[in-house]
Amino acid sequence: MHLPTTPEAPPDGAAAMTPAAEAAVPPGGQAQHLPPPDNPPIPERITPVWEATRVPGQQPASSARILRVLHVINGEHYSGAERVQDLLALRLPAHGFAVGFACLKQGRFESQRQSVHAPLFQLSMRSRFDLRPARQLARLIRQHDYALLHTHTPRALLVGRLAAIMAGVPIVHHLHSPALADSTHRLRNWVNASVERLALMGTAHLVAVSESLADHACRLGISRRRISIVHNGVPVLGPLPLRPAPRLTWNLGMVALFRPRKGLEVLLEALARLRQQGERVKLLAVGPFETPQYEEAIRGKAAALGLDNAIEWRGFRSNVTAELMQMDLFVLPSLFGEGLPMVILEAMAAGVPVIASGVEGVLEVIRHGVDGLLATPGDPQDLAQAIRSVIRGEVCWRTLRRHAHARQAQSFSDESMAIKLAALYHRIFQP
Repeated sequence: MHLPTTPEAPPDGAAAMTPAAEAAVPPGGQAQHLPPPDNPPIPERITPVWEATRVPGQQPASSARILRVLHVINGEHYSGAERVQDLLALRLPAHGFAVGFACLKQGRFESQRQSVHAPLFQLSMRSRFDLRPARQLARLIRQHDYALLHTHTPRALLVGRLAAIMAGVPIVHHLHSPALADSTHRLRNWVNASVERLALMGTAHLVAVSESLADHACRLGISRRRISIVHNGVPVLGPLPLRPAPRLTWNLGMVALFRPRKGLEVLLEALARLRQQGERVKLLAVGPFETPQYEEAIRGKAAALGLDNAIEWRGFRSNVTAELMQMDLFVLPSLFGEGLPMVILEAMAAGVPVIASGVEGVLEVIRHGVDGLLATPGDPQDLAQAIRSVIRGEVCWRTLRRHAHARQAQSFSDESMAIKLAALYHRIFQP
């Protein structure tokens, strides 16, 4: 799916729990509020909540009344969806909404988030069908005056739907990826999709991060009138960084929570092909593996392909932008199941040209041959050819990065994401 030349198309125009809240949790209950350092207690009422959740240097919304929204998330990872949640907590207060988090699993989100001024509650959900946290979540909603519940995963939706009924608040659900194609485990996908379909029937509104996910929700039986598309967004980093085109070795990069659907095996095979053809390329692989078993399988495949000296396994890194700045091309060879990948937007913001497989979500960001290249999913030969077309100058590296940088700033910023979501919140409270 690569192009031999690049058309010169123009760029696209928390706070500590109150005594009342502590008393509401029974002895041995799992609800635990984890205050970030130096965070003042949340007032009992809504009016002064800005001072408890204000991001340093950010001005409060002009409205005197700032409503609280509790985002229910899994919390074990800090990847694309979690970065969306984190950025929303930083940006929404300026638009009249203060964000808190309820995490159903312990993990990386609590320690890696930037929104340290947003209150975070830790709940313990022992399995995907453990409904006991719903009652604890309802208590938190009442005790801390949350006006709206916003869930982000099928697990969170299941618990959140029950809690919203008990607490008498509306609920919004965020679709980050299609549940039916979220992993290579068909039974797990079917269970998650079934749970999601049932729980969605009672939500006030759905947020889809892409047109393809909105279509997915419609196929689940959700009216299109109840779906809003809010594209993911990332911070605009400023002017396009100046850097020369690579002359000797090209650094290919991939940032992901490595799991089968991300297509890392395809990239390894493409990398081996390129090296066999005399191209001087290496891979910077940034991110954790989903399971030790998958990591072992991938490292074994890399060794079998003779790539041990061609790959740097960086592991999890909190500063994704710093990693991207070391890459000449960013590659995302996903097989399926993408909503709208945050890491593609982050690469564009950093001025790193993107080569990705043409799967749902990606097609709404990358215009083939203009601000990136698209390859056939699961085809290492086509992926290698797309990469080689840039290395050999058949597609202009400088033009790709210039157009990609401009497109992200204009269409996929974190501020535009927050503005659209805040507008949806306002419609829910003022229909």
